[in-house]
Amino acid sequence: MKDIQNRQNLELLTKVFYDKLLLDDRVNYIFTEVAKIDLEHHLPIITDFWEQSIFHTSGYKNNVFQIHQTLNHKEKLSAAHFDVWLDHFYQTVDAHFEGENAEKIKTRALSIATILKIKLQ
Repeated sequence: MKDIQNRQNLELLTKVFYDKLLLDDRVNYIFTEVAKIDLEHHLPIITDFWEQSIFHTSGYKNNVFQIHQTLNHKEKLSAAHFDVWLDHFYQTVDAHFEGENAEKIKTRALSIATILKIKLQ
């Protein structure tokens, strides 16, 4: 397996990851019923976020905390929700990539999930 090397790799990662999330009844309703995301619109934005996080580009302009805080007002985001999200994220990364950037993205995901869990309590 190769490492995460470019935006195309991140596009694959986010697509497969969200496909897994949307099949999981523990969290899928948050995306489909509460946030009502349009996946075709959402995936490039999420890819921008990860591209900025891993490759230090400047394409992502949203406030991650504010987005999740607004969502949390609609549906309480529990520690269990974040754990499911993180588990699927790790599994998706590990199934497709290995290397420095794969480890970096998992570390960033853990950091984000941990901070959001603490701030949204």
